[in-house]
Amino acid sequence: MSEIKFSLRQLEYFVAIAEAGTLSDAAARLRVSQPGLSQSLTELERALGVQLAVRRKAHGVTLTPSGAQVLRHARDLLRRAQDLGSAASGGAALTGVLSIGCYVTLGPTMLPALLQEFSKLHPGLTLDFVEGTQDVLQRRLLNGELDLAILYDMEIQPEVARAVIGTMRPHILLPADHRLAGEARVSLVDLTDDPMVLLDAPPSSQNTLALFERFGVVPYVRYRPSTFELTRALVGRGMGYALLVQRPANDRTYEGNQVVIKEIAEPIDPQRVLVAWPRAIRLNRRAEAFVEFCRDRGGAADGA
Repeated sequence: MSEIKFSLRQLEYFVAIAEAGTLSDAAARLRVSQPGLSQSLTELERALGVQLAVRRKAHGVTLTPSGAQVLRHARDLLRRAQDLGSAASGGAALTGVLSIGCYVTLGPTMLPALLQEFSKLHPGLTLDFVEGTQDVLQRRLLNGELDLAILYDMEIQPEVARAVIGTMRPHILLPADHRLAGEARVSLVDLTDDPMVLLDAPPSSQNTLALFERFGVVPYVRYRPSTFELTRALVGRGMGYALLVQRPANDRTYEGNQVVIKEIAEPIDPQRVLVAWPRAIRLNRRAEAFVEFCRDRGGAADGA
């Protein structure tokens, strides 16, 4: 076995520099001196035989292509080191940090329960989360910034592994005084001339338009909000209808206007909800436990 010429501390410092973007900010975050941090980066580059970053005065630190690759592996190694430390202490309890990404519309109705219930099972674990669109979350997964992400089964990259943790059926959202509000089911064809409020959070908008195209309907898209609640608010004011997947328990918008959910008359398949991770990286103990928790919870995302 060849000699390892770098330390976990050097990797930790390198990750901090990459995430902070400047040596001064990373030094403040780590509570170490800036010269010492700079020296650590130089020594790590010497040990690996590659330049990891370009340092420009007043312009911060920019990773080289080699640096970006090393960053992904460094994050993985540091997470595994946390696992090793936990196992060596003789305890089965999970500790450390688990970073979870969640698609923006799934966040409000799904993420709080998952975080709360999993935290009760593993009180020694720190759960961090971020919200984002699916393209951004998948990129952050593959860059090693996130352990896991909760996504819809839409436009999943080949490099991303996944497990199904629930399903949700799309529906039509109407203002309470809409002419079709009294119907049990609503056909997409009947909405052809109505203004549509299209939630524009990739890949939601593409998926919605593809669904209309499948049934030969061309919707009249009038508004393109990027958030779930603004979409509901516009519908609540009678400014259009929306096709959504999430089903909040409350039938009122933030302004107090009533909206109604209607099933779609056309045969629409349920939308699968996934927990995803980089295919090339073996899950650490924390991530494995969360994936199994979501699977065992069975139907946690079912909203149909």
